[in-house]
Amino acid sequence: MTSDDELTDAQLAARLAAQAGHLLLNVREQLTAEGAHSWQIMDTGDLASHRFLVQALHDARPDDAVLSEEGSEDPRRFTAERVWIVDPLDGTNEFGEPGRGDWAVHVALWERGELSAGAVSLPAHGVVFCTDPAPPTPPSTRERPRLITSRNRAPYAAIRVANELDCDAIRLGSAGAKAMAVVIGEADIYVHDGGMYQWDTAAPVAVALAAGLHASRIDGSPIVYNARDPWLPDVLICRPELAEPVLDAIWGERRRGGAGR
Repeated sequence: MTSDDELTDAQLAARLAAQAGHLLLNVREQLTAEGAHSWQIMDTGDLASHRFLVQALHDARPDDAVLSEEGSEDPRRFTAERVWIVDPLDGTNEFGEPGRGDWAVHVALWERGELSAGAVSLPAHGVVFCTDPAPPTPPSTRERPRLITSRNRAPYAAIRVANELDCDAIRLGSAGAKAMAVVIGEADIYVHDGGMYQWDTAAPVAVALAAGLHASRIDGSPIVYNARDPWLPDVLICRPELAEPVLDAIWGERRRGGAGR
């Protein structure tokens, strides 16, 4: 078996996302069998996956910095040329619900201003999506676009897109699960406003871009990663031919008239 330090960055991201996913499945199965409360399952899984990923990245790429949802700030990332952006468990609530599979592990590499590698694991489904080789996105044959959005809320931007483009709407938990639904053609548009963090979308955006999809802020501007503030207000991932209609649906005359957000 190839050692981690011999892998390309994309291969390493895929391997670690898969291994963290297996770890999470084991944690979930064991604690569920013991009758643990959902909060204990969620907290234990989050921490176990975080510790595994941080240690594995340190072992394989000791000179790189890490930005993780569950970790303390690594000040090296402000001057580093390479920063791994990871979400050890995206969709924590779904992970804590028996039988749900819409949760994920995100591992992405930011390098000199851009996302250069990434992987999203959907452990409950036994699949990992990676930037190299990039997953093929099938053509869409739907008469109406399919919009995927949050389980628990309807973001304003999503409501505008659904109404303007006459979309069918479906709901899932994890941002990674939603983004990968667009990658594999189960959905056409994923739009979210109201806030998230860099680790929520770094790996999904890396995979989506590698697959030839559109990914941006909801005003059409590029998403900036490894910014000092990890907060990100919004994201749009969609089929490329729908990018302009979606952006017009959100901004209407303000965008067509040339006004910025």
